[in-house]
Amino acid sequence: MMTIDSSPLSLTDRLMFLRDVPIFRGINNYDFLRDLAVEMVELHFQPGETIFERGDIGQLLYILSQGQVKIHIGEVELARLEAGAYFGEMSLFDSDPRSASVTAMTPSSCLCLSQPQMQEAIINNPAIALNVIQNLCQRIRRLNQLVSVGAYAG
Repeated sequence: MMTIDSSPLSLTDRLMFLRDVPIFRGINNYDFLRDLAVEMVELHFQPGETIFERGDIGQLLYILSQGQVKIHIGEVELARLEAGAYFGEMSLFDSDPRSASVTAMTPSSCLCLSQPQMQEAIINNPAIALNVIQNLCQRIRRLNQLVSVGAYAG
């Protein structure tokens, strides 16, 4: 079962981790990253635990700090993500229900940002939006490749 822990990672560990996350690439504002690291909630998941289901209303962006998760629609696996990857960003931007499910494959931990936190982060650092857009484009290209080879039957 998911557990919430406000600070198992030290602030220093969080800062070091966030600096390497692609969404924050090019953000050199130490104070911004420190404030963000302090505000983020950390969630923990066990193997096989559902983080969210397709159709759920999205309220958080998840940044995987430890472990591995799979993105899937039913039994069709769309992607596997490891530490440093993030997921759940689409519903923060369009407020639509989640388009896929996410399940922990190993013991996993995520640092989470709410929609208001994400919007404030983008206002203060527009490069974050560009990084998210680039990541979304890469994911769409991978899905297009899956469809073109018939690997996705959903």
